[in-house]
Amino acid sequence: MLGSKGQWRNIAKEALDRTAIVAKFLCFLHVTNNYLCSSTLVYGPSMLPTLNLTGDVVLAEHVSTRLGKVGPGDVVVVRSPENPKKYVTKRIVGMEGDRVTFSVDPISSDRSKTLVVPKGHVWIQGDNVYASKDSRHFGPVPYGLIQGRVCCRIWPPDGFGLLE
Repeated sequence: MLGSKGQWRNIAKEALDRTAIVAKFLCFLHVTNNYLCSSTLVYGPSMLPTLNLTGDVVLAEHVSTRLGKVGPGDVVVVRSPENPKKYVTKRIVGMEGDRVTFSVDPISSDRSKTLVVPKGHVWIQGDNVYASKDSRHFGPVPYGLIQGRVCCRIWPPDGFGLLE
């Protein structure tokens, strides 16, 4: 009877050890995905020709956004101001205080508008101005909606590398 009790104790100890390893691994994944970097699937016409219409998997790092180190020209992943359940990938065109001139409707007119980006906001636009819903439609975006800066494309393999 005593041997059986010891055997159960060993099984319980092993189960606890393995549970602790799994818990540590899940914590590591959580911290990495939320605070360091994460992969994101980007598809649609708005970032043509930089990103593919059919979809690219990109790596977005989260450190520079937390440190305020993103700026004009950076491609960023942003929580959509229109639908908080969705994310959009766009290029930063202007930071707070910058004067931004943009085409109101590039398809049907040459009319442009100029405005100053308010404090705590950024102006984002897709690289394909003819097929992008961006700050031209919903206005300046609060800096807090920026989730990460896209640093490289990881899929498809023939497009692997840093973004320009």
